[in-house]
Amino acid sequence: MSHKALSIFQDCIPLFQVLSDNHRQSILLMLSEKGKMTVNEITEQSTLSRPAISHHLKLLLEKGLISVEQKGTQRYYSASLRASVDLLKELVAALEEECLK
Repeated sequence: MSHKALSIFQDCIPLFQVLSDNHRQSILLMLSEKGKMTVNEITEQSTLSRPAISHHLKLLLEKGLISVEQKGTQRYYSASLRASVDLLKELVAALEEECLK
């Protein structure tokens, strides 16, 4: 693997790690399908407890996979995948470029 591809891959590792959890995958898919949701709304659709949902949301937020908007006393979470998709596209492009050499 080229230095460029390896560097991009290393940048993707935190993304892969956070997405390796089935619960976080489910939460991200739910937000992608349903749009903005509160912790309580997500909890109602899940078998996890509210604290567990909050923990997973925190991890997704830290990696930039979701965003949060405060409206009054409610926090609304939504999928925010653009930066992650762009990083993965960059990795694929570097790997494809390497394969064509």
